[in-house]
Amino acid sequence: MPRTIPGPTSHVVVVGAGLAGLSAALQLAGAGRRVTLLERESVPGGRNGLLEKSGYRFDTGPSVLTMPDLIRDALAEVGEELEDWLELMPVSPLYRAFFADGTQLDVHANTAQMEEEISRVIGPEEAAGYGRYVDFVTKLYKYEFNDFIDKNIDSPFHLLTPNLARLVALGGFRHLAPKVNQFLSDPRTQRVYSFQAMYAGLSPQQALAIYAVIAYMDSVNGVFFPKGGMHAVPRALAGAAAKHGVDIRYNTEVTKVEKRNGRAVAVQTANGERFECDALILNPDLPVAWRDLLGRTPLTIKRLKYSPSCAVLLAGSNRSYPHLAHHNIHFGHDWEGVFRELIDERRVMSDPSILVTVPSMDDPSLAPEGKHSYYTLFPTPNLDADIDWKSYGPKYRDEMVRVMEERGYTGFGDSIEVEELTTPLDWESRGMERGAPFASSHTFMQTGPFRPSNLARGFENVVFAGSGTRPGVGVPMVLISGKLAAERIIGS
Repeated sequence: MPRTIPGPTSHVVVVGAGLAGLSAALQLAGAGRRVTLLERESVPGGRNGLLEKSGYRFDTGPSVLTMPDLIRDALAEVGEELEDWLELMPVSPLYRAFFADGTQLDVHANTAQMEEEISRVIGPEEAAGYGRYVDFVTKLYKYEFNDFIDKNIDSPFHLLTPNLARLVALGGFRHLAPKVNQFLSDPRTQRVYSFQAMYAGLSPQQALAIYAVIAYMDSVNGVFFPKGGMHAVPRALAGAAAKHGVDIRYNTEVTKVEKRNGRAVAVQTANGERFECDALILNPDLPVAWRDLLGRTPLTIKRLKYSPSCAVLLAGSNRSYPHLAHHNIHFGHDWEGVFRELIDERRVMSDPSILVTVPSMDDPSLAPEGKHSYYTLFPTPNLDADIDWKSYGPKYRDEMVRVMEERGYTGFGDSIEVEELTTPLDWESRGMERGAPFASSHTFMQTGPFRPSNLARGFENVVFAGSGTRPGVGVPMVLISGKLAAERIIGS
């Protein structure tokens, strides 16, 4: 059985009302623990934040929602139904992919519909290969989820299960790009079903094939959008937690953890309050939690390698573009070059591949009548790169607008009424190490049992939650990480 923390656990303090902290709080409340949840900001969500400006409502963090059953499971811990808290709309198509040769491909979760789309745009042989690829990623998910994702792991030996052998036989520990290429021969489909490696902080050539499971989570299982925007998810989780007794304190920044006899006994806040605890869950970015709250940085944390970052331009615009879907991916000419520049050379993309989300397309309430909100994400190097974002940020904003106009967003710059630019420097100021919102990368030695543990060595009752620990990055993973953190306290 995975380890649980020793001693009393009646009162648990959770620091940070991000998705992982909220998931943990619901699990703990459902198990009868008294929970105090302390959040620095005035709203829940962490990096799944909210910006309101001149009648526009922008999500400041993730824009893609997959695996909504994990939200359902979190709410069920306190006896609540998802439908009473959230209205989720299936996104169709999941993505609209635009390629440098002028072609486009709509990505659908329905296999028959997607085979028809691929056959129409590329050809029947590629469609047949896609069908085989769906079988592959579906098996990956089946073999991975219970034993390697939704499970606390204390030792690599805990991975020695029949499903490990099945994953090896399936080719899950080979590299992603060659594995995808076994099924798909056209560069367009290869890109559509391997770009998810970016979420893991790696190129498709570097990532393990097991990360094709991310493609299963969105491109097979489906993508959803909550009415009210992505921030509706943390609002719902926080509402349910408060209803069931979780004491949530907003505008409360924790600055120090008090330790006595190897245990955390209380936390102190910036406004001079003190909260005693039997157990403590820390949801801030893991290296930041170690350094700023626990007062030290273990060597294993110092050695972490980080994912690329991104620049996000949130724009309220008086223009609409009929050729767009909710989520739009614009691929440049040079696919491998994008990753080489970002990861190896640590410089901005010369031929960008970008994501543009138009949330007001499915929820007009997110923008004033007749107008639209745009979420534009350009991957960039993290702060390990020698880029002075303080001076370069405004120039890069102009470059982002130029690229968008080049990619079909005619007159986009002139249409902007309100905007907000987030650079790696801004991500760092929001508490993300190296300005990397995707946390430490998922290299082999930072994956599974080798990813930083959710148990804090030297503190027998402190547990971590969030993307920096296990199982990793992404909305589904951080929801699971909160559950796993709670299980360290209450058992599975």
